[in-house]
Amino acid sequence: MDNRFRWLYRFGFLLLLFVLLYVFLKLKPIWVPFFHMIGLILTPFLISAFITYLLHPIVEKLHETYFPRWLSILVIYFLFFGGIALAIYKGLPAFIVQLRDLVESAPEFANQYRNWVFLIQEQTSAWPEGFQDRVDDGIIAAEAALDRMLTKVLDYLVGILNSLVMIALIPFITFYMLKDVELMKKAAWYLTPRKWRKRGVQFLRDIDESLGGYIRGQILVGASIGTIAALLFWFVKMKYPLLLGVIVGITNIIPYFGPIIALVPITIIAATMSMKMVITSIIIVFILQFLEGNILSPLIVGKSLHMHPLMIMLALFAGGEIGGVIGLIVGVPILAILKVTLLHSRNHFIQARVKG
Repeated sequence: MDNRFRWLYRFGFLLLLFVLLYVFLKLKPIWVPFFHMIGLILTPFLISAFITYLLHPIVEKLHETYFPRWLSILVIYFLFFGGIALAIYKGLPAFIVQLRDLVESAPEFANQYRNWVFLIQEQTSAWPEGFQDRVDDGIIAAEAALDRMLTKVLDYLVGILNSLVMIALIPFITFYMLKDVELMKKAAWYLTPRKWRKRGVQFLRDIDESLGGYIRGQILVGASIGTIAALLFWFVKMKYPLLLGVIVGITNIIPYFGPIIALVPITIIAATMSMKMVITSIIIVFILQFLEGNILSPLIVGKSLHMHPLMIMLALFAGGEIGGVIGLIVGVPILAILKVTLLHSRNHFIQARVKG
């Protein structure tokens, strides 16, 4: 096949691909409910698989210390889910009380926010018209982004409450996955075509090497920073210390921008108390950032991703635009998977070209 026919073939293939994509998007009302139902069914299994992925290396290390495998699974299983159950039992009532109080105080926080916006507009009123318009556009964009974020957070909370049965199944599914993980590996091995097996195993190992330590480390660092934040806010008598600790712990999973995101609600709440509390809260956030950046992350996470900070920031911006808060959290792991995928694809094409 000469070059002319080769290019015609490629053009025809791309045209057919775009036509199929167009038809697929036009049939969206048909396939969206189907995929939504499939997603609901698979969600507890995916969450359980993720927890199994986190706990399996710990089980293996405990098993290597001459513990029977079944005992290793039981110990790690009960420590993990027992710790979660204890935290929920002890912390959920206080969390609900603080959340209810926060909702009741929402008008006060809204007034404080409006006062800040008015102060910014008043301070920038003497600026040239173009700068003033940019400040106003920035405030409007920030308000819209905050509104979208709060709406999504509330939707997630409502979704969690509506999925209690699914949540109750997760510990049982996780137990059987931990128990039969080697059996699942064998099943995946025999279901995979023979020519893809070795490459598939190496691909998964590279993803685990690049991503596994990062995910486990970020979760551990986030939990540690959230706990320290709650204790510090409680010590300085800040409102809603447990709630703010949860916010700090979750946002800390987001590299670079997590502390900035957490600082916004913390500062608004502190401003309703006193200027001294605002300064104290800002100092606490900077202390937490110092602990995370200079002690906990280097010690626990290290440099497992091996990616340039600019690439991480690009993943954060893209994830935030596409998926909001969830996009910010999963953007970097997805980039790490794409990186490994591209490297394996490049090696595959190089080997194919050499053989050809």
